[in-house]
Amino acid sequence: MVRNYFKIAWRSLWRHKRMTSINVAGLGIGMAAAVLIAMWVQNELSFDKAQPGAADIYRIKTNLSISKSETWVWETSPYVLGEFASRQIPQITGITRMRGHYRDLSLQDGGKFITEPKAAYVDENWFKMFHYDFVEGSPDAFNKNPFSIILTQSTAKKYFGSQDAVGRVLRIDTNNYQVQAVVKDYPANSSFRFNVLMPIAAQLANPNEKKNSMQWGNYNFITFVKLRPGSSLKSVSDALFAIQHKNHEKDNGSEKFTLTGLTDMHFETDLQSSTFLHGNRTIVNVFIVLAALLLITACINYVNLTTARASMRSKEVSVRKIVGAGRGQLFGQFMSESLVVSLLALVLALVLVELTLPWFRNFTDKEFDNPFNSPVVLLILGGTLLVSFLLNGFYPAMLLSSFDPMSVFRGKSMLNFKDVGLRRVLVVAQFTISVVLIVGTLVIYRQLRFIQTMDPGYNRSQVLSFSFPYWTIPHFDYKKADATLATVKQELKSQATTSEVSMAGSDLVNFGSASSGGFDWTGRPKDFNPSFAPLEADADFQKLMEVKMKEGRWFTNDVADKKAVILNETALALTRLHEPIIGQRFIHQGDTGRIIGVVKDFHFKSLHDKIGPMVISNSTGEGFYIKTRPGSTQAAIAAASKIWKAYFPNSPFAYEFLDESYNNLYKSEQQSSVLITLFASIAIIISALGLLGLAAFAAEQKVKEIGIRKVLGASIQNIVRLLSVDFVKMVLIASIIAFPIAWWAMNRWLQEFAYRISLSWWIFAGAAGIALLIALITVSIQAIKAAVVNPVNSLRSE
Repeated sequence: MVRNYFKIAWRSLWRHKRMTSINVAGLGIGMAAAVLIAMWVQNELSFDKAQPGAADIYRIKTNLSISKSETWVWETSPYVLGEFASRQIPQITGITRMRGHYRDLSLQDGGKFITEPKAAYVDENWFKMFHYDFVEGSPDAFNKNPFSIILTQSTAKKYFGSQDAVGRVLRIDTNNYQVQAVVKDYPANSSFRFNVLMPIAAQLANPNEKKNSMQWGNYNFITFVKLRPGSSLKSVSDALFAIQHKNHEKDNGSEKFTLTGLTDMHFETDLQSSTFLHGNRTIVNVFIVLAALLLITACINYVNLTTARASMRSKEVSVRKIVGAGRGQLFGQFMSESLVVSLLALVLALVLVELTLPWFRNFTDKEFDNPFNSPVVLLILGGTLLVSFLLNGFYPAMLLSSFDPMSVFRGKSMLNFKDVGLRRVLVVAQFTISVVLIVGTLVIYRQLRFIQTMDPGYNRSQVLSFSFPYWTIPHFDYKKADATLATVKQELKSQATTSEVSMAGSDLVNFGSASSGGFDWTGRPKDFNPSFAPLEADADFQKLMEVKMKEGRWFTNDVADKKAVILNETALALTRLHEPIIGQRFIHQGDTGRIIGVVKDFHFKSLHDKIGPMVISNSTGEGFYIKTRPGSTQAAIAAASKIWKAYFPNSPFAYEFLDESYNNLYKSEQQSSVLITLFASIAIIISALGLLGLAAFAAEQKVKEIGIRKVLGASIQNIVRLLSVDFVKMVLIASIIAFPIAWWAMNRWLQEFAYRISLSWWIFAGAAGIALLIALITVSIQAIKAAVVNPVNSLRSE
């Protein structure tokens, strides 16, 4: 019996190839998109959960109260805190520390320079707490020698090809490091995706570095602790505070410690900065909903197309009933057809996933495992198949097995039950989803366009930057460093390809430094100690970056300006200095100077953050900024590289353009925008196919009415209007339902930006217009097809 069901199902589907192809394509594409989204979401939600004992591992987080209204939150804590905590807090069973390498790590393999962006220092307990699969070497060899290196498999292959990595020597700064081990690459859902690991002992081998690190007021290390199961996080946090308060002489109770679970780190949002890659829980939730909507839309599409075929199969069902087929048998037959279509769609989905996965990996920058080897992905595929089979099969099977055979042979309507309302609800649901997605796509595009085109307050066009390698100066002789800086700057300025050269603080587009204390001005309340972003900039900075002055002037090379400072507008408002501003005393990091100017606010961080108060001092920072002449960019890079090699032969020349650095701040948003646009387009196409099915169904129901109207002189335009009016109403209803949902969702997303677009009415009107246009085109295709049919054939009764 079952075999016969599938045999007949295959024949029926093969007989109606066009409808079957549309069903399989719509459902397969929807399933493939849902699987890709599910893979990404599963990766985000499973961060660090595969780590053995992850539930008991926590990172110490520092909350430092700067003022009554400002608290800094750091993922770092004092190095010495860990040692005291492991001895004095019984709930702690293990402790380890790490420190991310500042900026990119520069390595030298013989005469070849290597730049590694993902490097970190770890202590001797790191491999006791966190699991690594060692391919070569061991952690013991790594811990015995402070100047050791561990590489991941992919990094070792990149550096040394097929040659053995263990035993090779790499030069970092002025020291030689030996590769002691190679480990497997960490999975895509791990926070610890460092390609190079080095011992913290290598840093502490420097007496000055060790002395600095051992101070209680130095928060430079990330500390992880492992607790006994069931331990009270509050009691451990209180004990950490007590240890710090007892040992830190300058502690005034402003420092608090909390514990963040290893599996909770990925979605932290309150940190000042972080060594790890973080996700956005809002975006994850958006994609969860999007995957569900795509699958629902694809299933609705199948149901509508199947019911549109009902009239074609009415006689088949009636004959089966007359010759003795029961409703249960007919139900089983049509459920078999649903299963066959779902299986075909699953095969198509698997093919599409396999074909698009390389692009998806590259675009999202995540090394997803082979989906067919992942139990989670297989569970997703199995669940998708089951859900689609049930959703797609139950309603059509009930519909097609309910025909009254005698009514069919008498020429009456074969669908004598109230299913019209349900189908309309399905179409309204489809287009509600479509309108919400269209609004979301338009809003995200406009916000990203706003970010890219808004005036940041300075001109970053044709500006490249690179940092001065202080470690190349023997014994950190700063007088020699200043002389070298001046010489390099002068040579850069003398190049014909260079328009302007300046030295200032690095990372101007995402200036992460902040300082509190050491600032004073006339009228400052004694208990008011706000933080400022301290930017060092020379006399050429304003001309190069084209920042605008509100009042006063910029620095000159005059000795009298050496201790001068410039405030931005936000800092001026914060300090509430009285007029006249220019000439007033301002103590900057304990150095008394005078305010010579106020610069208009410019964005020195991501637009997710409001412009903060900034104090600019007259000094050469570690960053070189070069504005190239139009059409001379490559020549300017070559000239700068030549000068660099002349003065810093043991350091690679690594530069970046400010435009690229700025765009990288919003890489995750840009990725989300492309993915949402892509999946929204898929949902809209599937919705259009579903509408095509309903239009075909409507044409079948009104076939005689259309024939009579044509006989009485109705034009094709009249017929199109007849079939279109109901769908226009449904799209309008869908738009009305979608507008508040879309407004709520996109308003929440926009709240993540301190500077954002407004949700204009035309965005919603435009989305409704696009949906209406798609509906009209889709329905008109079917309506014209019905209108050109010979009315004699439509009116003939059999």
